[in-house]
Amino acid sequence: MALFSNKKTNTPRRRQKDDTAVSEHTVNEERYSFRRNRTLTGSASSSVSSANESNSQLKSARVHAHDLVRKRRHIGGMLILIMVGALGLLFLISQFTATVAVRTKDASIQLNQAYEIAVQEYLAKKPVERLRFLLDIESLNKYVQSVTPEVESIKVEGSAGFGKSRFIATMREPIAGWSVNGKQQYVDAAGVSFERNYFPAPKVQIIDQSGIQVAAGQAVASNRFLGFVGLVVGLSKTQGYNVSQVIIPKATTRQIQLRIEGVGFPVTFSVDRGAGEQVEDMGRSITWLKEHSLTPEYLDVRISGKAFYK
Repeated sequence: MALFSNKKTNTPRRRQKDDTAVSEHTVNEERYSFRRNRTLTGSASSSVSSANESNSQLKSARVHAHDLVRKRRHIGGMLILIMVGALGLLFLISQFTATVAVRTKDASIQLNQAYEIAVQEYLAKKPVERLRFLLDIESLNKYVQSVTPEVESIKVEGSAGFGKSRFIATMREPIAGWSVNGKQQYVDAAGVSFERNYFPAPKVQIIDQSGIQVAAGQAVASNRFLGFVGLVVGLSKTQGYNVSQVIIPKATTRQIQLRIEGVGFPVTFSVDRGAGEQVEDMGRSITWLKEHSLTPEYLDVRISGKAFYK
């Protein structure tokens, strides 16, 4: 019976399907032939124009050239942006202040580290100003002067190396020594007192006996007062009198007493009267006293045309 037959049916070789050949044929068809239900756009000819050529599947040599130009422009733009970013970063690094070096214009003046510490403390409080182009010079000056009163001004000069900025400090030059509250200080032409002096000691010593409490860094006298003292000292020298001391009497700031070399008594001046007139009165009075061999306790030339002595 055919139902229980074990005989195998052999299909002729010519009728068997070659699966490998079919597979290769299918791949080749998909690769080289047009697919069904698809529309190819564009044209491979440069003389035939088509709509939306840049996005078409078939592109002519002209469209390919345009694509290359766009790609080159895109790559060039990216390179320019990278270069601009790198230059900007390099600029920020060159402007950054990590450490400081404080110098003076006078190379003979050697400064200690107190000024560098003061600048670093200021930058630590305002880290944004570590970039030199954002530094507030006026605010920096106020802070440095509050810590080190002998600094008249400070400014940034430029870079002193990688991450290091150079600052130039101008120190106060004293016009007179000032003895305040038993402590030796100095005063400059602006009337500001300070303790550390980098210049030769002034010859004129001002002794403050007024009793006014003054701290270092504060104005101990007005510019008018100091200008008056300077005029009196200078005019006295032109007449042959060298002033050694200027004394501010007790409980007043409108009078001064001069101690003159070779003269054994002080001379009292008034700030409210002209310096030249009082110096002339002083010269005539000292000459008259010497002619009469008189040595008074003091000489007062505050009143115009008169001189008092005791």
